[in-house]
Amino acid sequence: MASANAAGGTPPPAAPKSRKSVTGTRKSVAALFLLPALVLLGALVVYPIGYSVVRSFYDQSGNGFAGFDNYEALFTDDGIRTALKNNVIWVVFAPTIATALGLIFAVLTERVSWGTAFKLVVFMPMAISMLAAGIIFRLVYDQDPDKGVANAVWVGVHDTFAEASAFPKAHPGRDSPLIAQGGSFVTKATVRTGDTVTLPLVGVAPDQMPGDAKEAVAPQAEPGKITGTTWQDFTRGKGVGTLGAPDPSEVGYPGMKIEAVKDGKVVESTKAADDGTFTLSEKADGAQLRLPASNFAEPYNGLDWLGPSLVTPAIIGSYIWMWAGFAMVLIAAGLAGMPRELLEAARVDGANEWQVFRRVTVPLLAPVLAVVAVTLMINVLKIFDLVFIIAPGSSQDDANVLALELYRKGFSEDQPGIASAISVFLLLLVIPVMWFNIRRLRREVRR
Repeated sequence: MASANAAGGTPPPAAPKSRKSVTGTRKSVAALFLLPALVLLGALVVYPIGYSVVRSFYDQSGNGFAGFDNYEALFTDDGIRTALKNNVIWVVFAPTIATALGLIFAVLTERVSWGTAFKLVVFMPMAISMLAAGIIFRLVYDQDPDKGVANAVWVGVHDTFAEASAFPKAHPGRDSPLIAQGGSFVTKATVRTGDTVTLPLVGVAPDQMPGDAKEAVAPQAEPGKITGTTWQDFTRGKGVGTLGAPDPSEVGYPGMKIEAVKDGKVVESTKAADDGTFTLSEKADGAQLRLPASNFAEPYNGLDWLGPSLVTPAIIGSYIWMWAGFAMVLIAAGLAGMPRELLEAARVDGANEWQVFRRVTVPLLAPVLAVVAVTLMINVLKIFDLVFIIAPGSSQDDANVLALELYRKGFSEDQPGIASAISVFLLLLVIPVMWFNIRRLRREVRR
């Protein structure tokens, strides 16, 4: 039988060969090369995660078992609850707005010749570290319009539609015929036609006077009218100048609004000329003169961007400035691989550009948009740098996020048990998002 097999039967099965990978590399060799990476992964990722999980069940000293007390603190501690609420705001708005802007930029830049240059400018913030971006936006959001770009623009727009007062510090001086009434100043006595009225004020710094202010002129009486002057009744030097009368070095208040008030109603109003003089008709006879509060309103100083109510949206704005370019580049890559015949077919069928964008472009880009949005969600769940740098100490509690609270509990407040619980909670929040991303990527590979 053996000889028959040797002579002409089927040959004996060959010894099994060691299996190789697609690239021809033996498994043993691949494992050998992966070993250093696996060691580092275990030392820098697996071990810290495991230690954090164990540490989260112990008290702050690390000696006593605390059970789920640290996790209970996640939902009872006011600081952690604020951080959790802010993280929800971050996850909902930051990825959505950044992805939407990236989509708009990617679609619009396809249609312009300078689209590449625009993409470069928008993507450039990605080259800046979070620390540098935080410092930049701490200056951008400065309250002083002379320093902060955001308030400089905001104040400029506001003052375009609402005229600012030129005399915010003006007020009656010594022995003045004016008395305060709310934010306004009114004359002590009523006025009559043919009278001259002086309305002296002080308190405006010489360098803050309007540029069109001229030397104040004493009023001249006119029959059937009421004339007057309002001016800066102050001359440098002790005992220099006449109180209550314009002196040669004193200037008028140009544009100062004067109202004649009778029985609580304004019967006439006017504005002072460049030399401070003004004239009222006989309608003002028997009325008191009033300098309304609008003359003395403090200049608009913009928004408190880093105050308790706006600090989180302001920081989200800086994040979008950095990451909208990232979204744009990924979406533009997906747009470049889109079959153009589908877009042309939609246009041939009579669809306008908005319909093509909404019903063809966006659905075809849905996988890319999902990857970008999910990636940004993972990124914002661990946001720390921007909040730590931009938010001032007075409003850092209002801008708090989980990663910042983890840092504060672990290093500032010496509560490592709660800090470990926050880190585990963050990991649990990230895992579903990562699982969704991996599942979608595998589905795309199978296609």
